[in-house]
Amino acid sequence: MTAPGPRPLRADAARNRQRLLEAAVRAFSRPGAEVTLEAVARDAGVGIGTLYRHFPTREALVEAAYRSELARLCDAAGELLAQLPPDRAVRAWMDRFVDYLATKRDMADALRLVIAAGANPFAQSRDLLVAALTRLLTAGAAAGTVRADVDPADVLAGLGGVSLAAAGPAQRDLAGRLLDLLMDGLRHQPTR
Repeated sequence: MTAPGPRPLRADAARNRQRLLEAAVRAFSRPGAEVTLEAVARDAGVGIGTLYRHFPTREALVEAAYRSELARLCDAAGELLAQLPPDRAVRAWMDRFVDYLATKRDMADALRLVIAAGANPFAQSRDLLVAALTRLLTAGAAAGTVRADVDPADVLAGLGGVSLAAAGPAQRDLAGRLLDLLMDGLRHQPTR
């Protein structure tokens, strides 16, 4: 006999948890000021007890907020493929990737505290990102709009480079131009 898994959250509890994660990302992405958990709870519109029921420590909240952002990015692959032609879905996902890395960079101080406490919030990040990119690139190759000989890990490295080259919000236009160049390199060129 197998033990039952964790019970799913009630709808209101799931909404509260999501609001807490969104408030945590906003709070831990702000430079400078020390973030209190009370301020995160207040921003989410819940009491501090609700925060502690979902996240017993500050580190647990930070790690969950980071993982939520990662999941949102990875889940976007399927959502974008349902809405856009595959090559346009790839390009739209690239924009979201740059935004994700900016959030991760903004949360760096808080994430360092999680690592210092012994957790590794990045343990599965690369695998999840490569899987999402593989899904997008495979759909593009099947549609004939994206090259079939592209290694998703290479694309991920290129996206990381774009994010480093255009790190700040003031450089978002540069990031867009660099992503367009990267996407042009990914497009399938019919042989003549």
